[in-house]
Amino acid sequence: MKLPEAPWHTWSGMPRLLRTLGADAGHTRFVGGCVRDTLLELEVSDVDLATRLAPEEVMTRLGAAGIKAVPTGLAHGTVTAVIGGRPVEVTTLRRDVSTDGRRATVAFTEDWEEDAARRDFTINALSAAPSDGEIFDYFGGIDDLVARCVRFIGDPLTRIAEDHLRILRFFRFHARFGGSAPDAAALEACAARANDLMALSRERIADELLKLLALPHPCATVRLMIEQGIFRPVLPEIESANRLEALVGAEQAAGIAPDPVRRLAALLPADPAIAAAVATRLRLSRHKAKRLSSAADRRIDQPEVLAYEIGAEEAVDRLLLAGEPVEGLRALQAWSRPRLPIGGGELIGMGLEPGPIVAQVMQAFEREWARSGFPADQDEVRDLARRHVDQALRDSPKTSASSGGSGAEK
Repeated sequence: MKLPEAPWHTWSGMPRLLRTLGADAGHTRFVGGCVRDTLLELEVSDVDLATRLAPEEVMTRLGAAGIKAVPTGLAHGTVTAVIGGRPVEVTTLRRDVSTDGRRATVAFTEDWEEDAARRDFTINALSAAPSDGEIFDYFGGIDDLVARCVRFIGDPLTRIAEDHLRILRFFRFHARFGGSAPDAAALEACAARANDLMALSRERIADELLKLLALPHPCATVRLMIEQGIFRPVLPEIESANRLEALVGAEQAAGIAPDPVRRLAALLPADPAIAAAVATRLRLSRHKAKRLSSAADRRIDQPEVLAYEIGAEEAVDRLLLAGEPVEGLRALQAWSRPRLPIGGGELIGMGLEPGPIVAQVMQAFEREWARSGFPADQDEVRDLARRHVDQALRDSPKTSASSGGSGAEK
């Protein structure tokens, strides 16, 4: 079987890179996702190469050819070549010497099948010769692609023991490439070893989970993971996929792109404190943690008002999670934050004393201005501000100096 022609074959600098790494002599092949996705007629954005050349020789050859080489993982055999502004990972063939579920000690080899055997799933172990497109399939990956089956290479329990993250990767790949029924042996092994996830760094768990939730249709797989107890050891808060399913439907109806943070919020209870705790546990970035907590606060308002108060991105999250009508959501797609037309100095000019009262009146004015549709007419704005200033002055009158009374007892 031959690899079909694809646009990435002729990326700027790709032919020169392949010549430099001896592809015509059989030293280097396309490997992994670029082969799999081309066979599935999917767009390819990342290309990986596997090579018999030692990493030091890869660096030397790239340097001599004037190709930028970044030693991204020399100890594990990986060099990143930069061609036409694109990174291409070049990794020397390897075999595992030892594994502990989180990392592996490797030795380099020249055996293509030995290198393929250390990969996780059969559909990821395909390689192709750049010279003529011949595909090398040592473990039935092509048949599994046709059958839409995500299957471990070898014994699933052994592969999970080598790298516990493969539990989450199995479900992500099943959501993307699998059919309705998962591979029974793989599913049984993942469920049996779910507690192994506790040994992983929370960053790796978060990365895999967010990749899963970013897929177009993750709901069936997430339900399967809940049923099999996959989340229980590390994210026991996830107990139902019902809100996620409703959110996915709302995103599609509104024509809004999937967002993994928003979808994670749908899987959690509507409690900002719980969302903040999960964000901390998963070590999410500050921006993602803020969004997750905000989405858990399901209080909503008029779309534009909500966007003005908490930002358009977070407003879209809340409105989608609340199942708000599509019209309001679409209005926010082109929405830009209006500029507050009046400042504290103008309130002082209307009679307020400098101090905390100015900020308090400004907040009250700003709320009403937003709920009035953000009027821009200066007379209307000043009348609105004047009403709030006058109300503040009535509520907090100055204390007049007491007049001295004659004959007062002391």
